[in-house]
Amino acid sequence: MGSRILVIEDNPLNLKLIRDVLSFQGHDVVTAESGEEGVERAADSAPDLVLMDIQLPGIDGHEALQRIRADPRCRGVPVVAVTAFAMREDIARAEAAGFAGYIAKPINIRALNEQLARYLPGGVHG
Repeated sequence: MGSRILVIEDNPLNLKLIRDVLSFQGHDVVTAESGEEGVERAADSAPDLVLMDIQLPGIDGHEALQRIRADPRCRGVPVVAVTAFAMREDIARAEAAGFAGYIAKPINIRALNEQLARYLPGGVHG
């Protein structure tokens, strides 16, 4: 049985790609297209993992992360930044903000399963 993964991504093509790959691997995928919607979904869907774009309409990924972290229902849920900004400083900023990790865009769908295994309890089976 897969994990429940919340994907917060405003680009419809990226969202569909990630959702399709994760669903194919047996995960229950919940989606959101803005920071505000992502915060709501994190609170009401009890995800095992959140994959979140940093540049989102409305509140950005950093603000959404702070709101998710402030909700007691989301304590302990790893939130992984997914972004095209892959410079060393960007990674350090994401980690300093409290993201559990970082996945660079464009997403390598072959490596996604292995990347997620670091953040999901018991690893990923796909």
